[in-house]
Amino acid sequence: MNYSTDFKCIRNEVSEQEWKTRLDLAACYRLVDAYGMTDLIYNHITARIPGTEHLLINLYGLLYKEITASSLVKIDVEGNIIAKPDTDYGINVSGYVIHGAIHKARPDVACVLHTHTRAGMAVSAMKCGLLPLSQTSIRFVGHIGYHDYEGPAIDLDERQRIVADLGPHDAMIMRNHGLLTCGATIQQAFNTMCQLELSCRAQVDAMAARTELTMPGENVLAHTAHLYQPGTRRPYGVLEWPAMLRLLEAEQKNSGYPPYWN
Repeated sequence: MNYSTDFKCIRNEVSEQEWKTRLDLAACYRLVDAYGMTDLIYNHITARIPGTEHLLINLYGLLYKEITASSLVKIDVEGNIIAKPDTDYGINVSGYVIHGAIHKARPDVACVLHTHTRAGMAVSAMKCGLLPLSQTSIRFVGHIGYHDYEGPAIDLDERQRIVADLGPHDAMIMRNHGLLTCGATIQQAFNTMCQLELSCRAQVDAMAARTELTMPGENVLAHTAHLYQPGTRRPYGVLEWPAMLRLLEAEQKNSGYPPYWN
């Protein structure tokens, strides 16, 4: 069996647009690891290759910190593998059931990110859902969907309900499961997930303090949520992404793992 994690660089075998997408997606996987949002080898981040209906997804079995631009698998929205490294690692069914459904239904979405974090799972189990307890969480007021748990996401029939529950939003809480964000760019989907995760961590901490909580009035909530939408003042991720890449480059020097840009 071939389970090597030493993958040949394919930069010269793909288009410039695909390689750029691979670089950003591999960096996104590494950043999710750097910010403590991984769950062993599970979960997925997918990105659409511009100008195609093909997606990039991780090999099932790699740590996020092992993922490189060349190790990503090219699939279609139905989960059929178009191209993958020479390895016995495959892909996880849940990756294209959840992600493929959203990419297929939402042409505005370039990237879908799904996590099982401790705080995210905690809030996903709360009947109240995400509360507007902080400026960060207020960003999601009126801009988040909820999807009831139906078991492990391997049933193709669930795809329609996932898409319907997400609606036009870029964030969703999958009840008793975890968090999901998407965006017009990889950078935006990552930024939104960081905000959603931080909102959940703050809510769990505030509720654990067992003290009376305060929330702003409805007019303040609506106004603040509007100001924090990606199209109101500036797109999410554009300003942040170069700083994130500098963070990865600095950490790479002592990581012992192959660079994401390989």
